[in-house]
This record gives sequence, structure tokens and C-alpha cells, in this order.
Amino acid sequence: MSSSEGANVLEVRGLVAGYGRIEALHGIDLAVGKGQLVALVGANGAGKTTLLRAVSGLIKASGSVRLFGREIVRDSADARVRAGLSQVLEGRQVFGPMSVQDNLLLGGYTRPERRDESLAAMYALFPVLKEKRLLAAGTLSGGQQQMLAIARALMSEPKVLLLDEPSMGLAPLLVREIFAVIARLKAEGIPILLVEQNAHAALSVADVGYVLETGRIALGGPAGELLRDERIKAAYLGL
Repeated sequence: MSSSEGANVLEVRGLVAGYGRIEALHGIDLAVGKGQLVALVGANGAGKTTLLRAVSGLIKASGSVRLFGREIVRDSADARVRAGLSQVLEGRQVFGPMSVQDNLLLGGYTRPERRDESLAAMYALFPVLKEKRLLAAGTLSGGQQQMLAIARALMSEPKVLLLDEPSMGLAPLLVREIFAVIARLKAEGIPILLVEQNAHAALSVADVGYVLETGRIALGGPAGELLRDERIKAAYLGL
């Protein structure tokens, strides 16, 4: 993949991050191109969530994170949202006592002038959220809460979307539904960096894939090739 100026909307180079004295990422290089869906797969504890948190600014990191060519590695998480980066956190993290609609409105706080248009777009994408908009978010099913978490992130009209384990804890039917939504977002041209333990589902929908092992990129390339790679099949696809 070319790393020429302007070719990548998100570029990570030599990223090092961790918690306290424990280094979880040891110099990560990856890139998301315009309109691309890039999947990051790996076992539990490989550092996938840490990587997303470092990119979105939720934890400090060293190295380089460039968004549309601009260095943001020292920017606050809030500044990164305003610059066009939005993350759907692992475990959904909706505000349970608040209504579905208020959760969505919180997601759009950086673009108040676009509030009504964004709400209408989210209700068109997720009709069930419109139907339940006045209910407390905590009363939704797990799959509906995941849809709400994605919709809330989209309310800021992100230029790049970070998705952390969207299928976690969901029944197979709901996993298919969530991945259908992800495929629709990709079709709309939203660049996506997807972290996912379900390697088959993630690589099936992605353009490019990376395999993370103990804080390092072990493999990377076109997602279709990774799906056919015997090492990936044995380690992650149960084949």
C-alpha cells in the first residue's frame, strides 16, 4: 500500500503505548486508505483495543498518528473528534438511564447545527432506534445497544470511524446484522478501522487486514489473501 502524501486518511507509524510501565504496543505501523475498511484481528490480549485507544487519544502514545496528513499524536481525544475521528468503544458504553435520542444527541455535540439532519440520517439507518427513541438506552437489547453506539459515533459525521469489537457478546444472527451495517457504512465511503475478534467476519468485509500478536503486527495484506492464508485459518478461523 502506498504511503504517499494524501493516499491514506489515517496513518500510524512506530506507535508505542501501554499502561504505566507495561508497554502493550511495540512500534505499530498501519494505514487506512480513502474509503477503505481495514480490519485488525488477533487473540485476546494482543493489544487491539490499546491500539484503538492510542489512535483516538484515550491513552497516551509515542510515535506518529496522522489524520489526513496532520500529526495528531499529541492532540486530546476531544480535539481528535473535532478533527474527524470517532470511536465506538468496546462493550457499547451507552448511557443506560438516558433516552436513546439523548444518547444520539450527545454524539452530535461537536456539530449542533447538523443535529436534526444527523438524527434523521441515523433513524433512517437504524429504524429500530427511531421506534425506541424515547426509551432508556439501558432497556435495549445488546444488538440494539451496539446499533446505538455506532449511531452515536456517526452523529459527529466522522471522517474516519474506529470500531472496537462490535460483535462482542452478540448472538450469531445479530453479528450478521451488525456486519451488514458495517458493510453499508463502507459502501457510503466512510473509512473504517475495525478491531474484531471474529476474524472471519472482519476479514470478509474488509479491504485490508492486519494480524496483531503481542503488540506487534505479525501479518498484513489484502483481506481476501489473509482469509486464504493457512496460518490465519489455523490460528484464528478454526479451520
